Amino acid sequence: MATVGAHIISADLSPAYCRDTTPSSGKSKRNQILKRRLAVSNEQAQASTASRSTAATRSFAHNELEAETKRRVSVDEYCSEGNGKRLKDYFDEAERVIRSSSSDGGPPRWFSPLECGPHSPQSPLLLFLPGIDGVGLGLIRHHQRLGKIFDVWSLHIPVKDRTSFTGLVKLIETTVRSENCRSPKRPIYLVGESLGACLALAVASRNPRIDLVLVLSNPATSFSRSALQSTIPLLELMPSQITLSLSSILSLMTGNPLKMVMDNVVKGLSPQPTIEQLSQDLVAVSSYLPVLADILPKETLLWKLELLKAASAYANARLHAVKAQTLVLSSGKDQLLPSQEEGQRLTSALPKSQLRSFEDHGHFLFLEDGVDLVTIIKGASYYRRGKSLDYISDFMPPTATEFNELNEENRWMSVLMSPVMLSTLEDGKIVRGLSGIPSEGPVLLVGYHNLMGFEVHTMVPQFLIERKILLRGLTHPILFVDSKDGGLPDLGPYDKFRIMGAVPVSAVNFYKLMSSKSHALLYPGGMREAMHRKGEEYKLFWPETSEFVRTAATFGATIIPFGTVGEDDVAQFLLMSIRTWCHGFTA
Repeated sequence: MATVGAHIISADLSPAYCRDTTPSSGKSKRNQILKRRLAVSNEQAQASTASRSTAATRSFAHNELEAETKRRVSVDEYCSEGNGKRLKDYFDEAERVIRSSSSDGGPPRWFSPLECGPHSPQSPLLLFLPGIDGVGLGLIRHHQRLGKIFDVWSLHIPVKDRTSFTGLVKLIETTVRSENCRSPKRPIYLVGESLGACLALAVASRNPRIDLVLVLSNPATSFSRSALQSTIPLLELMPSQITLSLSSILSLMTGNPLKMVMDNVVKGLSPQPTIEQLSQDLVAVSSYLPVLADILPKETLLWKLELLKAASAYANARLHAVKAQTLVLSSGKDQLLPSQEEGQRLTSALPKSQLRSFEDHGHFLFLEDGVDLVTIIKGASYYRRGKSLDYISDFMPPTATEFNELNEENRWMSVLMSPVMLSTLEDGKIVRGLSGIPSEGPVLLVGYHNLMGFEVHTMVPQFLIERKILLRGLTHPILFVDSKDGGLPDLGPYDKFRIMGAVPVSAVNFYKLMSSKSHALLYPGGMREAMHRKGEEYKLFWPETSEFVRTAATFGATIIPFGTVGEDDVAQFLLMSIRTWCHGFTA
């Protein structure tokens, strides 16, 4: 459905980040074409000339979900989806970038990693704003997946650069305004971590009329309440030869490794691959201490801390002016900043914001296992190509990994209920399984809710596993608005429904589903039917007029009425068992 994107590069970065998409006949001019974009600080240089390549870009259709009967995917399959990079790769690439950029001592610049690949003209621009390291490789574990749906640019701030915070803001602002003029109908994503999050907030506050989407990871707006501020006088007295302790770096970079291994044991997975990968990362950190020293020598670290102080004050003073759609990501084990409290404060202060918490992760969220930025953006319904979100055209099917993780969460329900699904063939024969469901759409499945609507949790996965059909459920709109708009207080638990294709029920969305030949799932009784009272089992609460039938008929859709039985009986059985157990216990 979605298509993917092109690039920008800085000619003086490592060759690993230079892409050549020109045809073979244009190779003789490769050096001129490679100088696509060079972002230069207003304080250090005049605006440099830049040219954008007109090389053709390829369009890629999103891979269909490979729904298999196995509940889990292997590590190799997960890597094939674009997340094969590890912490060791970050240090390797950081070393190359620092070595290639340290010779010129130039100003900050934009680059685009090779792994992101070419992009389609419809892909929105994503600008990554780095944290205190400034290398610009904080998304190295997400480059491949991001490159399929975004035009990814990363900001690199050389180690010796001393551009002020306002200078960096003006640099980013110039790029944002330029790209907005080129594509005024597409949003621009600003993904920032710590310092980069402050930069994103500052740019958004200065440009309220530009369509921006902010993704802020552990924002440094809480710098004044962190332990980092008190380290500045200590660092000024510390000899430059002393580097950060190994234990501190390990705790910051690896999150909670023991819990990661135990989670795999609970899920029935072998902990051996996780232990081996973790060992490799720990060895990588210990062997790359010199690289860390190159990234943040004493003078640079002092400068970055002062930069954080200025960034925090600047961003906090202008929060009231931020009108952009904002997604705040907060880590529960951030040892640098009080990110959890800050995430709650920011979402209360920003009118169009949502919060996602990661209880067992550290400060460098994007470098840790178990964090997928594309999945986070999809789950929050933050991915769009136009001015507003289109739940049909902007939807990306779940990957095998996303499906298996969500299916694993609902495994207890399948074990408890042991659902049996029956379907009717064209000749009227009733068979076990879903072979009677048409493969080609449009198809409308119309049914009634059992207690709490639990049947959806087993029905939708079974369609994917058995028939490779993704049911697009028409869901109550309250699951798609936050508490500021009168919805639920925390939308995080409902991300899985959006990843699996849930759509707010409306006439427009239903029309689009039918016109796109989708398999739609509709419960006319809605939430009232799912929350029925005692004695209302299997009672329909459908509206008197069924306009959805007329719309479905307009597109020649196959309408499949269905029923479910058993959930209320299981609930009554459990309640009786609990009551009997409690009575026996008290007796």
